[in-house]
Amino acid sequence: MSLPPEELDSILTLAKQAAVRAGELLLETYGTLEGGGFRRKSNARDLVTETDVASERLLVRFLREAFPGHSIEAEEEVRDEPDDGKPRWFIDPLDGTVNFVQGLPLFCVSLGLYVDGAPMVSVVHAPVLGETFSARLGGGCTLESRTGSRELHVSPKTELSESILATGFPYRREVLRPSNLENFSGFFYGVRGLRRMGSAALDLAYVAAGRLDGFWELYLSPHDVAGGALLIREAGGVVTDSDGGEDWLRGGHIVASGPGIHGAILEGVAGPDPAWSA
Repeated sequence: MSLPPEELDSILTLAKQAAVRAGELLLETYGTLEGGGFRRKSNARDLVTETDVASERLLVRFLREAFPGHSIEAEEEVRDEPDDGKPRWFIDPLDGTVNFVQGLPLFCVSLGLYVDGAPMVSVVHAPVLGETFSARLGGGCTLESRTGSRELHVSPKTELSESILATGFPYRREVLRPSNLENFSGFFYGVRGLRRMGSAALDLAYVAAGRLDGFWELYLSPHDVAGGALLIREAGGVVTDSDGGEDWLRGGHIVASGPGIHGAILEGVAGPDPAWSA
């Protein structure tokens, strides 16, 4: 099943509207939590705010009204049962919650529409930064910001020694092996720089923009990567799992970069514990 370009364009327009509205809601409480307004999920590192939930509810309402025939899989509360191939939205209403709680501006709203497991529409909106990254299948990748709109392209670099890579670490890093620290250490001396931004969706958007040359991470959930993957592919990049395959949406591990260094990143990344599941 596929969707025609004109329908994807219409869906993308509404998805951007939804993401911006959710971003406006996030800004209402950003910088005001001061140690409250959040709770812990799996451990002391894994936080959820009241604003996470409010943002998700706003997005779910919007998408249910706009696309009643679509399914939704969101981070906090909503996960429709697997069905007969309906288009499926993956929602992260606040990616980078720890940054949000801490008052750091690196957080975003992430939306991805998939049909039969393939990405069709993606939006990553960073409200404090005033940036909206978006793509639809076959339509390229675009950044809309306070200074205008432009088409994005991934980095053309071909050498790891000239590259800036980003990654992240699991909340349960003390019990998961490898924890990804081993991979981080392996790249440490061979690249120009390593970054840990705290938002996988924003990392992926930055790869699409060529700000980062590559990104890898382990132990991720679908909502972490669903919005950013299509951005990279439409910007000319490569997205695989850590084995070089296509199990990056639900497999928990992803490697994304420009084509010139993708193979070299794959060589340096040991995948997650095979017993792990999201």
